[in-house]
Amino acid sequence: MLFRSKRISPAAQTEIQIDISDSLGIRKLHFGGDDTQSAMRVSDPIELVLAYTRCLFGFLLFNPHPRKALLIGLGGGSIAKWMHEKMPSTHLTAVELHPQVVAVARSMFQLPADDEHLDVVVGDGAAHVYAMPDASADLIIMDAYSASGIAEPLATADFFSACRERLTEEGVLVVNLWGSDRRFETYRDRLSAAFSERILLLPARQKGNVLAFCFVRSQNNPGWATLAERAAQLKAAYGLEFDEFVSDLARLNPHNDRKLFI
Repeated sequence: MLFRSKRISPAAQTEIQIDISDSLGIRKLHFGGDDTQSAMRVSDPIELVLAYTRCLFGFLLFNPHPRKALLIGLGGGSIAKWMHEKMPSTHLTAVELHPQVVAVARSMFQLPADDEHLDVVVGDGAAHVYAMPDASADLIIMDAYSASGIAEPLATADFFSACRERLTEEGVLVVNLWGSDRRFETYRDRLSAAFSERILLLPARQKGNVLAFCFVRSQNNPGWATLAERAAQLKAAYGLEFDEFVSDLARLNPHNDRKLFI
């Protein structure tokens, strides 16, 4: 097996170890350990290689046309690249704490330059949210995992409440959680409280990622037939496995044979 690793030396004030590996046509980004933070097929940089990144876009079943979106945590830029390519009517602001992560995403993972659809900001994600006006985003995605888990300022009850206040009436907060994290239930309960129990959990078909979709307003208990129809339309438009997302929603959420309760 061919393997190549490159280490990027960080600035002392924002210390982070970044490792990059290439194997079998897949380039991976690692933060100070073996866990893969991001992956890119070199021959198809837009493809969402990791299952959880595809699963994340399950929010489109409920909010198919967000106009303004915020992404907290950039990694190799997989989510930002896909949105930039596939969702041109959405303006995405991506906030990343570490400037060297942005540099690596652009130099080695083909993240495009800023334009009318994309702004990449180096800064603190929590501070960015607190500084936003109320009802100013249709979508907030939090994918800010590191080797030690979610940074505490991005997982407090106050922060989740602030996210809800910054979302429009149709808004959705998407949080990438780790199902085996000892704090998983704490994070789930904080999200549920902040969004008045309007939360769905969607397990990704890999390792232990669980995506939490948190809604400002009720989704009126959509029927499985309605969700299946939406999934078919989205799968045709985007090529992701939305039909599987609908099936997997039954695993961790209240439902009966006719509808999903949310």
